[in-house]
Amino acid sequence: MKILLVNKFHYLKGGSEKYYFDLAKLLQENGHEVAFFSMQDEKNIKTDCKEYFVESSDMNSKNLLKAFDIIYSRKNKKVMEKALDDFKPDIVHLNNFQRQLSASIIKPIKKRNIPIVFTAHDLQAICPNKTMLDSKNNICEKCLNGAYKNCIEKNCIKNSKLKSTLGAVENQYYKTKKIYTDKINYIITPSEFYRKKFIEYGVNERKVTSIHNFIELPNENDEIIGNYAIYFGRISKEKGIFNLVEALSKIENGELYIAGTGPDEELLKNEILKLNINNRVKFLGYLQQNELNKYICNSRFAVLPSIWYDNCPYSVLETLAQGKTVLGSNIAGIPELIKDKYSGLIFRFDDVDDLKNKMQLLFNDNELIKKLQTNARKQAIDEFDKNVYYNKIIKIYNNLLAGDRE
Repeated sequence: MKILLVNKFHYLKGGSEKYYFDLAKLLQENGHEVAFFSMQDEKNIKTDCKEYFVESSDMNSKNLLKAFDIIYSRKNKKVMEKALDDFKPDIVHLNNFQRQLSASIIKPIKKRNIPIVFTAHDLQAICPNKTMLDSKNNICEKCLNGAYKNCIEKNCIKNSKLKSTLGAVENQYYKTKKIYTDKINYIITPSEFYRKKFIEYGVNERKVTSIHNFIELPNENDEIIGNYAIYFGRISKEKGIFNLVEALSKIENGELYIAGTGPDEELLKNEILKLNINNRVKFLGYLQQNELNKYICNSRFAVLPSIWYDNCPYSVLETLAQGKTVLGSNIAGIPELIKDKYSGLIFRFDDVDDLKNKMQLLFNDNELIKKLQTNARKQAIDEFDKNVYYNKIIKIYNNLLAGDRE
């Protein structure tokens, strides 16, 4: 089978890109031929597959006409036509394609009657800001049924009227053209929570399924019980990182290691100084995967304190695969990944005291940690193994090729 994988970034920017490259590797391991369709960038990763690139673009252009290319780009449509005619895929599998690649790439695929699968890594199909957060980082579902004017009124996209207007117009175009409800044949959401949101949006429940992401399972590690908790990911308010340091300040023991960077890093450092816990918090900066894995392995537990609609964060999968427990918030897709009191603990996302109490428990109870660590590895093997995922994805591809394209 020949699969054209589409994603607007062709380097490891985030979870969508990790999935995009990992899926390519998984398909190749099982004898399929893969090609990539993405955007030009000096950071792009060179592969041994066919690669098709459109010109780089974003919403920051001062040229309004060029900015509207995020909605429909004739140039990108032509590149897609060439890619399809050259590679002749059996399936086109979309990932993050909106904005930079635009809706224009859909038309030539449909014209050639090639089935389209879409993995929804975020909620951009539903929310112009893709996070379902307003400009003040509050959860907002006002655009769920197409009332995109709310995005403009609240300046939801980077607090910019122009960007919010472009985002709202883009979402209205996608809805009017029925891109997600009709044009795309099948949608995969990495969480059941996201699946329900797509059904609320109007996608037929027969056309959308939830499958948690997969991970390459590392070799089993020694059961080390470290003395620090670790947070790794983007340093930004919606990740709940400010609640995390507040909770840490309320307990007497335990250290926190923070791996990653983000727009709120300096604000967070200032907050840590105010809370007088700077001697208990260590910033590791951006880490390569091998280096990060060492810190995970030597930690006591990982914390994922998100306060937004997180989908299927790789931080949970990677931690469980290393045989480490996760303390996670009870929002969106996170509690689907952590079995409470089996492989980890769940706390109420809007309750700092609940987070504090669960952290204190994990810092103090070695027997609990041992039990959770053992079960964490078992869960990762049972639920997130790549072969389990492959069997599910290939069934979807085969069904579409057999004509099940409602």
